[in-house]
Amino acid sequence: MFKEINFLCPICKKGILNLGKKSLSCSNVKCKKSFPIKNNVPILINETSSIFDLKDFDEGKITTLLEQKRNNFSKFLRRIIPRLGPNLSSRKNYLLLSKLVQKKSKLPKILVIGAGIEGKDFEIIGSVEKNNIYYTDVSFGPNTNIICDAHDLPFENSTFDAVISQAVLEHVADPYRCVDEFHRVLKKGGYVYAETPFMQQVHMAPYDFTRFTQLGHRRLFRKFSDIDSGVCCGPGMALAWAYQYFLLSFSERKIIRKFIKVFAAYTSFFLSYFDRYLIRKSGSFDAASAYYFLGSKSNQILSDKQIIKMYKGAGR
Repeated sequence: MFKEINFLCPICKKGILNLGKKSLSCSNVKCKKSFPIKNNVPILINETSSIFDLKDFDEGKITTLLEQKRNNFSKFLRRIIPRLGPNLSSRKNYLLLSKLVQKKSKLPKILVIGAGIEGKDFEIIGSVEKNNIYYTDVSFGPNTNIICDAHDLPFENSTFDAVISQAVLEHVADPYRCVDEFHRVLKKGGYVYAETPFMQQVHMAPYDFTRFTQLGHRRLFRKFSDIDSGVCCGPGMALAWAYQYFLLSFSERKIIRKFIKVFAAYTSFFLSYFDRYLIRKSGSFDAASAYYFLGSKSNQILSDKQIIKMYKGAGR
């Protein structure tokens, strides 16, 4: 099923998982935990530390991906509604990451967190035939080939050349623990790429927990050296989101909220056009909708005193 890697038990973190007919079982005699396989997708969840249970996936319950439930009207609205803001940095960042991983390894192994639905511009990485990509999520989706929780990744230390987490870390209960797991499974000098929101309202509820300022985001990746970091979605997008959610707060009826989204989109989408100019301004770091971080695994940990000096905003 996955010949290039060994699965590590996400519970004991000691035993390699052995493949059976319909499950994977831990080789650690003190653990011996069994994990089901459903539709050729292994379900490798540590129930003791996850908000999900194995049965959620074994029984085919809807978890985080509401896309599976969209009706034809919802799909029609998604086609006609203007986007509230483009991601202005993902393309150049994926191009750089692609070059870096190709230099690092002839057959790079790339772990994608929250990959049930492909992220913006990810095709730049996904289209490279040499890349061995492992698509993980806590929901069955078009791309998911491993169900696992980022808090307990079921992989051995130093397995991957890169880890990608695009618009995911706001949806995990403990992002610091997840990033520690990224660090653990990366090879020496391996790369991490993440995009995480700052000024965004609740989305994918109830699985929405955290936001980060620019310095907070850098502190999250304090065990990594900074290759490039900055704003990926600007203040214009942040304002458009705030305007939409202000209007949405007037009604709880689903049909009315759908029309509010259409109205808000058509009356605010132009705000994001300013971001192509504002993203180059230091003030955007104080009002961004989202940030990105591209870094490499380091043996050193940044101190909070060092992090304070890395402030890039205009609000001194």
